[in-house]
Amino acid sequence: MTMQKIEANSPEAQSADLLAGNLAQLKALFPELITEGASGPAINVDVLKALIGDQTVTDADEKYGLNWHGKKKARQIALTPSTGTLRPSPEESVDWETTRNLMIEGDNLEVLKLLQKSYAGKVKLIYIDPPYNTGKDFVYPDNFQDNIKNYLELTGQTEGGAKITSNTDASGRFHTDWLNMLYPRLKLARSLLTDSGLLFLSLDDGEVANARKICDEIFGEENFVDCMVWKKRYGGGAKEKYLVTLHEYILVYAKSLEDISEIEIPLSEASVERYYTLKDEYFEERGPYRIHPLEAMKSFEDRPNLCFPIPSPDGGSFYPKRQWRWSRERMDEAISNGQVAFIKGRDGTWTAHSKQYLKDDSGETRSAKAFSIIEGIYTQAGTNETVEMFGDARAFSFPKPTLLLQKLIEIATSSDKDALVMDFFAGSGTTGHAVIAQNAIDSGNRRYILVQLPEPLDEDSREQSVGANLCKKLGKPLRISELTKERLRRARLKIKGENPLFAGDTGFRVFKLDTSNIRAWSPKSNDLKTSLLDHLEHLETGRGSDDILYEILLKLGLDLCVPIERREIAGKQVNSVGAGVLMACLVESIKAAEVEALAQGIVAWRKEQGTVGDTTAVFRDSAFENDVAKSNLAAILEQHGIKQVRSL
Repeated sequence: MTMQKIEANSPEAQSADLLAGNLAQLKALFPELITEGASGPAINVDVLKALIGDQTVTDADEKYGLNWHGKKKARQIALTPSTGTLRPSPEESVDWETTRNLMIEGDNLEVLKLLQKSYAGKVKLIYIDPPYNTGKDFVYPDNFQDNIKNYLELTGQTEGGAKITSNTDASGRFHTDWLNMLYPRLKLARSLLTDSGLLFLSLDDGEVANARKICDEIFGEENFVDCMVWKKRYGGGAKEKYLVTLHEYILVYAKSLEDISEIEIPLSEASVERYYTLKDEYFEERGPYRIHPLEAMKSFEDRPNLCFPIPSPDGGSFYPKRQWRWSRERMDEAISNGQVAFIKGRDGTWTAHSKQYLKDDSGETRSAKAFSIIEGIYTQAGTNETVEMFGDARAFSFPKPTLLLQKLIEIATSSDKDALVMDFFAGSGTTGHAVIAQNAIDSGNRRYILVQLPEPLDEDSREQSVGANLCKKLGKPLRISELTKERLRRARLKIKGENPLFAGDTGFRVFKLDTSNIRAWSPKSNDLKTSLLDHLEHLETGRGSDDILYEILLKLGLDLCVPIERREIAGKQVNSVGAGVLMACLVESIKAAEVEALAQGIVAWRKEQGTVGDTTAVFRDSAFENDVAKSNLAAILEQHGIKQVRSL
């Protein structure tokens, strides 16, 4: 057996190819739709018209929808695989070995692409608070010719540095630039959601109309849930020229509204105290209750079968003035179960009321529909939190209050407390803080993925000087992502201090976007000999075994927090990922004489773990003493059921 080598252009070395996936789905449904184009598989438009009718296919200029310059390219960009990777940074993490939370430093467009294989269909809630289009600097100018290189320049991680240009309202591309930034990111985000997943998108008046149009296109108009209104201030100011603006918006879209039966949240303590005030002999098992009239407002003629007598507590019986809400059978059952309350009026007449207990028949506390207006949680609360945690309100600009995010988390995940929550415009880290705060309240096991651009902080800027000075005091690079990580560290201590019995996950793993560990073939035309010698080592210099291992996890579609065990076999470190789903030995030297013991040790360890399903084994290609050593290792592994053997 030969060992397959993973090259830079191999599917296993790239993020998910969404375009190829779309074509494969179309081909499965309509094989005749796919034809050969100038640059590969293509759609035959004539066949498409024949399949669904000429009148339903249009390429005319006059069509309904939101259009702007660059939309076609923005759509294509979302389908272009990433050439980057995420490098682990245990030294900046908290509880690296046990946590399942992720804080990723990088351009969210590239990160979203890299996460497709591992997290597609797994995220229950995505909340984003993208930069509002206010005419200030934009920090997401995408250069799609070489996006990783552009990202490293933009964030000051390579020489040169990309200039950030202002997106002023006088620019002819004022809305266009913002839409081109958001569109591909939303398109990639949708594929990460579970079938019952929800997107929450914070906006002000500036782009809410345009954002709703592009969400209608990406998610489907039928999957629009609501446009929530957040009353962010309790009073007005003198700055407004016309009306005093007290609110912002949160657009809510579902991946598939058909897969969401209802959206309910547990009753608040205030609601329980206010409405559930009555008690009876069933209090221990059902809790307190409130009452609701059983007489309907409709007349007898509408439903004469709902007009019947029921027994009263004094031994008599009485009819409704109009008609009952329940059938005779349901009424009799409820009375026998003590679920009907009888009240005698001053005139001696009886009325019947249903008892709505706090707990349902299964003993769970009742839920209620969430409101589309959020009140009582103000921007000032977010500012106060910043002061409390950092000593200065200017550490972050207008951070969202943690309670606001907890409210959204409660709405989206009250029925799934193991949910994965994502925010790829992480900013001050409020979403991560809110996830662990909500877990502390309701004993949840939610986890989060945060993504934040390491945007440089300008210590000479009035808005950024406090954050920059804080980074200096901490000995950290002057970047916004460093403040995000510090917020998560301090939020962890705060929540543990306020909830000493809470033993949930408050840590996070840090990963950083970078170029792939697998070196692409890029020869120098004037010095091919040197190029060939340089490419003998297939991996980038300066990259460690863990860098390579986690890129393999990403490209094979494994969770970045999957359990990893390490063991020395034949003097070589071997990693077992996910109880043997992946076995990786990335040492720099494997002699021919060591192959037998190494292979047999891997086989024995896999058997010991009771690995279910196929195992992929990966080695460093340049480590083998010769081709014979490589072939023998692959052959032994294949003989024992490990057939997917790769080198890189």
